[in-house]
Amino acid sequence: MNRGGSGRGRRIVLWRHGQTAWNLERRFQGSTDIALTDAGVGQAQRAARLLASLKPDAIVASDLQRAAATAAELAAITGLEVAHDAGLRETYAGAWQGLTHEEIVGQYGEQYAAWKRGEPVRRGGGELETEVADRAAPVVLGHADKLPENGTLVVVSHGGTIRTTIGRLLGLEAHHWEGLGGLSNCCWSVLGEGARGWRLLEHNAGTLPEPVLGDDT
Repeated sequence: MNRGGSGRGRRIVLWRHGQTAWNLERRFQGSTDIALTDAGVGQAQRAARLLASLKPDAIVASDLQRAAATAAELAAITGLEVAHDAGLRETYAGAWQGLTHEEIVGQYGEQYAAWKRGEPVRRGGGELETEVADRAAPVVLGHADKLPENGTLVVVSHGGTIRTTIGRLLGLEAHHWEGLGGLSNCCWSVLGEGARGWRLLEHNAGTLPEPVLGDDT
């Protein structure tokens, strides 16, 4: 699914939602619908001011409230409508949801270790990472296909979903996706359209992209 070789110069900004109480408690949220904290709203407002300067053409967001509320801050500045899509929700992780990191390691240690090794694991009896990419990546590509030349799409989603989507769009094998690392609250990654498909231009960024000056442009 490594599309985007038309040379149209499109850009996809994948933006993680702001802080929640469960983030602070290191509880696995998954598809549980948790609200932003006051600090999370502030994070979204700050990031929105930066991302608005990229002059996005469209915004699409997960319908879970932590992502929808984050997207709403950018919509308020840009005047764009937000399209909400359940396909951008975080990984459903069954019995893991609501547990702290320590509880997961203590109760599901072998399953956790296998997941960290890059093995296909239904964490807590939930979704495989490839299944998350199967539902999320087409949503992102569908909206990207509607962009004008050199257009920018902002996708507001969740850490795990963003990582799997980036991995799929870059054409990486699933066992390599963990190597992308996580995103901090309200940070983003940027994919740009190149001659051979999508390229990762920024990852876990909290400032605006700088031009690449060097021999690898």
